Order: sequence, then C-alpha cells, then structure tokens
Amino acid sequence: MNIALTIAGSDSGGGAGIQADLKTFTVFGVYGMSVLTSITAQNTQGVLGIHDLPPQFVALQLEAVLRDLGADAAKTGMLSNAEIIEEVCTKIRKHRLNNLVVDPVMLAKSGHPLLREDAQDALRKELIPLAMVITPNLTEAEVLAEQKIDDPHAMRRAAKAIFALGPKNVLIKGGHLPGSALDILYDGKSYTEFKSQRIETQHTHGTGCTFSAAIAACLARGLSVTDSVAAAKEYVTRAIRESLPLGHGYGPLNHMVKPPANL
Repeated sequence: MNIALTIAGSDSGGGAGIQADLKTFTVFGVYGMSVLTSITAQNTQGVLGIHDLPPQFVALQLEAVLRDLGADAAKTGMLSNAEIIEEVCTKIRKHRLNNLVVDPVMLAKSGHPLLREDAQDALRKELIPLAMVITPNLTEAEVLAEQKIDDPHAMRRAAKAIFALGPKNVLIKGGHLPGSALDILYDGKSYTEFKSQRIETQHTHGTGCTFSAAIAACLARGLSVTDSVAAAKEYVTRAIRESLPLGHGYGPLNHMVKPPANL
C-alpha cells in the first residue's frame, strides 16, 4: 500500500490540519501517517489558542515514522516557527522525501496568523527549495512573491517569482479572485490552468489543507504532478459543493465525497 505523511498542526474542529489530511488520504486509498507540529484550539468561528510542540519532538516523530515505514509522498501544513521548519527540513533531506507538497500555511480561515513573521525566511530558504509542489493561495503568494495579485496575469508573474525560490512546481490557487475558480500550475517552462465553477458558500474551512493532501495522496500513488493537481482539484470542488453546514462560522468541506473515478 502507498503511504502518505502529513506534517502539520491539529485542528480540534476537524475541518483542517492533520484531521483533514488523514481523512483525505483515506478516501484516496493511501495509508496516512501524521507528524504533529502544533495543537490548536479552534472551531468554525476562529482560533482560540495555539500550542507549538518542541521542535526536537517534531523531529523525533519524523524519525520514528520515516525510519520504520518510509513515505511515498508527504505534505507540510502549519509549521509555525523557524525552529520547527529547520528540524522538518533536516529530516526531509536525511530521508530523501522527494514527493513533498508544501502548503505554506500563514493564516487561518478566520484570519488568525499561523506562521510567525520571523519564520518566513526559514520557509523561503529552507523548506520551499525542497518542494515538488508548493500550493500558496493568493494571500500567501503575494507574501512569497512580494507583489500584488489581482488577475490571472499577476498569478503567472507571481508563480514565476516563487519558482525562483527553488521548488520544482508552483501551484497558485486563485479561488479568491472573481469569476471561475482558477488555479495555475507553473513548472518553470509552461503554465497549466485548472478551472472549476465557483460555488457560493461560506463552508470552505480546510480547503487548502485538503487540496494539498489530495495532491500528496495522488503523488504517493504514482501520478504525475499535473494529473495529481487535476484529480485534487476535482475532489475539492466536489467536497465544497457538498460542504457541511456545521457550527456557527465557516463550516468544513465534505471530505467523505469520492475522489475522481479514474483513480
């Protein structure tokens, strides 16, 4: 069986973080493992508190699972400080995790910061160059590319700027722009567009985590980057369409929908 690893924070509300990632791995038919970086107290309305685990214990979790089980692919989510990022990068290099999806989590859906400002340098210089795919949303892409993004042309320029940081592929998610939900993948040579119908709902908590986890699951199963993104996009669109109106804020998408039939 193929194995996928999530290196991320916990969402006590179950919609994002390692909870979303493990649900996604399961529906895509891969065995899911987790390395916990932070514990959050959150729900659909916001983040009440964050407790980061000691960086050395994050490293110990990584060593434990990778030395024994290995991983066909991995994804990173919330890595809130530079020390955690550095420990994660050391283990990724040691165990030669090539199929790495980096979701550069900076803000919760509620706007609560999940990445300290002093950790941005470590993200840029240490983690991003290890990525097979990096999956920033528009806000994260603006920070990483240091430029405003307000249309698809700007998305392409930003993708090129982020590619210069060292990842093999850049996927900029344009879900916050008006019109169709457009994502653009750049591999250093060409751009591939992925479009879907915009679904008007506030129940999108965990979309970014789920998208990156689905890409990692597909890579673990041996799909190409382009095919992995296409399958993940189709799955997430369906999960948003059938999202769950739970709680009193931004409800979660529905992780229990089926992945594309051709997998």
